[in-house]
Amino acid sequence: MKFQAKGHNLIKGSHKNTLEFTKENYLTESGDCIIGVNSNFNLKKLKEFVKNNKKARIILKTNKLEEELTCEINKNFQDDKELVIRKSNFLSERTFGIQASKSSKDLSRNFIKQLKNSNSTVTVSIETFK
Repeated sequence: MKFQAKGHNLIKGSHKNTLEFTKENYLTESGDCIIGVNSNFNLKKLKEFVKNNKKARIILKTNKLEEELTCEINKNFQDDKELVIRKSNFLSERTFGIQASKSSKDLSRNFIKQLKNSNSTVTVSIETFK
């Protein structure tokens, strides 16, 4: 499954434990884990994926740059505005994945630089991972 999100000039990608995509069209200075705004993920499709999988490979692409991470899936994910991936085991309705192999801080600085452009788009592909 795939969805897209837009870049924003306030994207920092500096949080050591999480990364997040939001459907909101704005970002504040404190949103240091958010790496995409205006996300168009479909909660119904995500819940179907969650129901049928235990782990996920997530591939992030913007322009010619690509990042990949893996995580365990939170069976209780059900937020229709935010999708959070965490390195920790912290669970909430916003948490799509835990025990992630990367947080926003772990993404290359060139990748984050691309996302600081509000005209940029990041494509997020979520696949089954065993």
